[in-house]
Parts: sequence; structure tokens; C-alpha cells
Amino acid sequence: MAQHVVVGSGPIGTTVARLLAAQGESVRMVTRSGTGPERPLIERVAADASSDRLTALTAGAEVLYNCANPRYTEWEKLWPPMNDAMIAAARSAGAVYAITGNLYGYGPQPDGRMTEHTPLAATGRKGRVRIRMWRDALAGGVRTVEVRGSDYLGAGATGVFSAVILPAARKGRTAWMPADPDLPHTFTYTGDMARALITLARDERAHGHAWHAPSAAPVTVRELARQYCALTGAAPITVRTMPRFVMRTAGMVVPMARELAEMDYQFYAPFVLDSDLTQRTFGLAPTPVEVAVRETAEAAEATAARRM
Repeated sequence: MAQHVVVGSGPIGTTVARLLAAQGESVRMVTRSGTGPERPLIERVAADASSDRLTALTAGAEVLYNCANPRYTEWEKLWPPMNDAMIAAARSAGAVYAITGNLYGYGPQPDGRMTEHTPLAATGRKGRVRIRMWRDALAGGVRTVEVRGSDYLGAGATGVFSAVILPAARKGRTAWMPADPDLPHTFTYTGDMARALITLARDERAHGHAWHAPSAAPVTVRELARQYCALTGAAPITVRTMPRFVMRTAGMVVPMARELAEMDYQFYAPFVLDSDLTQRTFGLAPTPVEVAVRETAEAAEATAARRM
């Protein structure tokens, strides 16, 4: 019997599992493929997290962590049954249901700033999915908490930084961003998100509420590119803005482009997560951006070396 069940082996789920195991806690990691970190106290199980089997796998657990990441193009289809299965499993076990959340539910904000008191007013498809997930968890008869983060930095994180800046830096080419690279944007370090999930799942004061992951002060994408090149010794790269219509036009025929275009407001206006409430309440502090960029750089270099 595992004390903790982690659904998903992406950068957040993997970090949660490793941190718990380092504390001497037993972890069962559930993914379709049975993947995850190989180390003592972590059991890897191949299972469909949207099936009834999850209830049996969660029996006796203290916390069920939702760190899943279904296909971005199929959120409306895949998230509801997964969320329902996790709520049912947590309820059966009497476990806390800790959700890895994001900022989609808020939708665009006039000044770009978001706190835990910002209304869930998103009208886009993915934003509505996230709103429904949280409301279903609150109504599901479980102790639940959601930790919301912004775009991730850290080993294995995917986003505009890893998808655009890193390839351009490695090849010495111009980085064409589907974004304005000179606007303030909050990035959340994956380690800070994982630590917040573990801390808040254990603290009754957090239950029944959504909280923002401790995140460093916003920076521009251009500044992130400069820091990365300085850390790695790569030649400085030029960062340019891709016309906004390009992704929207591509979305007419490319499903992923359509999904990205729906959320592009995050990168053509200031996008600022305020995590002061979480920091004050639970004594958590964000990792400096420089540290997160360094880890991202080191992981990217290690991945490139393995491919050679």
C-alpha cells in the first residue's frame, strides 16, 4: 500500500514522486506506459487513470496527486473522465485530491495580473475545461486543493522557452516567437510547483481552495533568452515576433496550432501570476529564475548529448 499516488510522470509528477521518496514516503506512480523515475520507494504501474482501476490503486493512500497531462488537442474529451476517476478514487480512499492547475480558468485580464481572488471567467474551450475540473472536485465530496502555476521552467518542462528559444540557441538561429518577447511574463519553476503541491496537500488550511505556486517576479522572454545564452556560452540569439495571424491561420488546418492560438493572449499582453498569498500563508519562497534557467539548460544539454 502506497502512502501517495501520483498520476502522470511528466516534470511535475516526477518531481513530486522524487521529493516524497526522498522524505521516506512510499509512492505509486500511475501512467499509461508505466514510466517514471527508477528509485526505491517509487512503484510504477501501467494503468488508465480514467478507469475504475484507479480506485483500487489508490486504496489506503493519503494523497492522490493529479499531475496528468493529456493530449493538448483533446482536453475536452480526455480531462472529464480522468478527473471524475481521480475524484472517485480519492473519495473511496479518504485521500486528499491535489490538483496541478494552471491559469487558463481566469481568461484574459485587463492588466494581466492574477491572484487567487481573480474570477474564473474564461470563455475559451480549455479554460472552461479547467473551471469544470475544479468545480467538480469541490463538489466531489473530497478534501481537495489546486495549485496553479504559469508556464514552466525546469528539467523536462515544455513551453515557449523549450519549444522556441532552446532550438534557436542550439542552432544559432533567430528565434521567431508566437509572442511579444518584451512583455512581463511569469514563469513557474517545476520544483516550486511540486513542493507547493506536497506542502498544501498536507495542510488543512489549504483544502477547499486554489492557490498560486510560488513564482519569481515576471521577466520577458527576451531576458530569458539572454540568460540562457550567457549560462551556456552560446552566441546571443535574435528574438523576433511572429505575426499573430500566422498561428491562427495555421490553426485552420493544424489542430495543435489551433489550440495554441486559442491561448495566445498569454503572450501578447502582460501575464503576471501573483503568489504572495501562498508565500505568506505557507512560508514558501520561489526559486530565482536564474536557477530555473540553469536547470533547464543543463537538462537540455544532457538530452542533446544522449542523442549524439
